[in-house]
Amino acid sequence: MPVLLQLQDATKSYGSQKLLDHASVSLNSGEKVGFIGRNGAGKSTVCRILLGGEELDSGEIIKHSSLRIGYLQQHDPFNEGESALDFLMRDTGAPDWQCGEVAAEFEIKGDYLEGPVRELSGGWQTRVKLAALLLHDPNLLVLDEPTNFLDLRTQILLEHFLRHFRGACLIVSHDRGFLKATCSSTLEISRGQLTMYRGNVEQFLEAKQVQIEHDSRVNAATQTKMKQLEKFINKNRANANTAAQARNKAKQLDRLELIELEGSEATVNICIPDVEPRQGAALKCKGVSIGYPDHVVAENVHFEIDHGSRTAVVGDNGQGKTTLLRTIVGSLDTLQGEHQWGYGCKLGVYAQHVYTSLPPDWTVKQYLESEAAAGMTVQQILKVAGSFLFRGPLIKKKIKVLSGGERARLCLAGLLLGACNILILDEPGNHLDVETLDALADAMLTYKGTVIFTSHDRHFVHRIASQVIEVKDGHVADYPGDYDTYLYRVEKEIDDHEAERKGGSRLPAEGKAPGKQTKRQKRAKDPRKQLNKVEKKIGTLDSQRQELQKTFVTLTDATKAQEIHEQIEALKTEIEQLEEQWLELNEQVEAEWS
Repeated sequence: MPVLLQLQDATKSYGSQKLLDHASVSLNSGEKVGFIGRNGAGKSTVCRILLGGEELDSGEIIKHSSLRIGYLQQHDPFNEGESALDFLMRDTGAPDWQCGEVAAEFEIKGDYLEGPVRELSGGWQTRVKLAALLLHDPNLLVLDEPTNFLDLRTQILLEHFLRHFRGACLIVSHDRGFLKATCSSTLEISRGQLTMYRGNVEQFLEAKQVQIEHDSRVNAATQTKMKQLEKFINKNRANANTAAQARNKAKQLDRLELIELEGSEATVNICIPDVEPRQGAALKCKGVSIGYPDHVVAENVHFEIDHGSRTAVVGDNGQGKTTLLRTIVGSLDTLQGEHQWGYGCKLGVYAQHVYTSLPPDWTVKQYLESEAAAGMTVQQILKVAGSFLFRGPLIKKKIKVLSGGERARLCLAGLLLGACNILILDEPGNHLDVETLDALADAMLTYKGTVIFTSHDRHFVHRIASQVIEVKDGHVADYPGDYDTYLYRVEKEIDDHEAERKGGSRLPAEGKAPGKQTKRQKRAKDPRKQLNKVEKKIGTLDSQRQELQKTFVTLTDATKAQEIHEQIEALKTEIEQLEEQWLELNEQVEAEWS
């Protein structure tokens, strides 16, 4: 594959912080690369350098003569009053039929295509920008956090677009599920260096952990050897009979070196104050209508949430998820009917933009003290603050100098200090890096109260949701399956829409009659029997994987460890494929009984 873009011996600093330290990397034609690294490591800076928005301090950028870069614009490129179709024609110079054809790939049609584009939600505007990108025919896309504020359906459409896109991609994202679905290579920036790995983000992280564990074992063995040599040298160097041996051992000691390990960076480890677990219904809604005086969002809302559950509220942007949350917490009145909280419920609310309303001249400590429940000691407050990385001098930092991510962490810390037994979280993942969001998921799994939340991060929802409530087409109700089932349904709807748009059909090909089936063929196609076979196969492969995992953790030989690691990865891939098959077969079985 030809190299489209190359950084050679690149350096870039901001003050004393060195973002690139003689780093080099190549991006090949058709390669899809997930770009990862800690917040502040320099991912966005590298993107701006590649796009020509910033210059290197030293080094070189080499571009192929055929390079055509496409960049997903973060600003508003739309003119007042213009439609999506008008914008696409103006921005790309393509004819209306071609613009409409490409827009249809992102389900942009009807009023969404011909109505004022600025009246569309952020997710739909992103779809319009993606259609414009495709019409420009780039062979390298640079996407910096493309999934921010996108709903599930738009994220999946973007995944489909990127999988089918024939050019190369460089995608910065904290959403590891999204990167795994779209990218086959991973680029990491750490300590000023760029490291390319030919594998997806999960494979990269596992391989990195394998290497760290191996290096740690080698270092432990080396340190043991060093102590033995030092002991021999100290014991024998003064003895004339053994002095020569001691000198030889000293030379051996000089040749021994420890492998430099990556220093551990501070990570969030959220401390959850104890709340008393409760039983029974936490919230009941029956026959409720929600919305605004001039607009009904949903009617006949009917669901029940038990104490101790973790309920995900799902649905596309604009369907009414936030309206529902605002109604149940009391910031919006119901249009009809009433919702009822159980006895002794104390609500704590995290809204999407709450971090913007914090008192700017307060310190972190002052804010947390103001939010803490009565009876909380200073030590308890500092413990929770420290678990959110507000330690030492940071506890006295003024809120006005905090970053967006720090403010979001501060709001969550204050919320938890309130010792509420009901948490209402509206998009808690916005402005949180992946480590903090993972820590929040860990905390929610140990929390003894009730959680009701919305989130577009599939990994986060998958980890913690025990109940799913769907907001769709003016209705709000318990979803009959789990979150994985909901994901499968949305994926299937998008696949069916794409097949229909492309003229696909699930019927037998014309002129090819199905003919008669033998009894063996009928038995083979019985979904219940196939389901049973798939379940057994998954169990067998998972047992094999566990045995290999036990062997893997005991190995000290790097080559053998890599070989076992590859076998484990192959089994994981096969299990994932069988699990997808299981979902399809299970749906067929349920359809037979419905």
